[in-house]
Amino acid sequence: MQWSTSHLNNADLGLSVLTRDNIPEIGYIRDMMEAQGIKSELKELIEREDDVDVLMAIKTLLLKTNLDPEIVERMSSRALKAEKDIIDRRVMTREELEEKLNARLGI
Repeated sequence: MQWSTSHLNNADLGLSVLTRDNIPEIGYIRDMMEAQGIKSELKELIEREDDVDVLMAIKTLLLKTNLDPEIVERMSSRALKAEKDIIDRRVMTREELEEKLNARLGI
């Protein structure tokens, strides 16, 4: 009888699969390796970039990751409210927004 690997699974072989669920360190190590790869790629991309505006945007983004937790909470709360408004269809067209803004500014 011919056997192919499609007939076998880990249980048949008496093997257990190591996953993040049964060994949390595996997930941590994978995340660290993934982070290192992303950092290396970012370094290369930044090194090749000559546009000062793009570099300043990257710098601003990276600096803002260390925001005050209170600011992060407020921003997250606003984002969640906006998502709920979209789901509940409490939105305006661009034209409606422009009319409302013009009325508010007295234009």
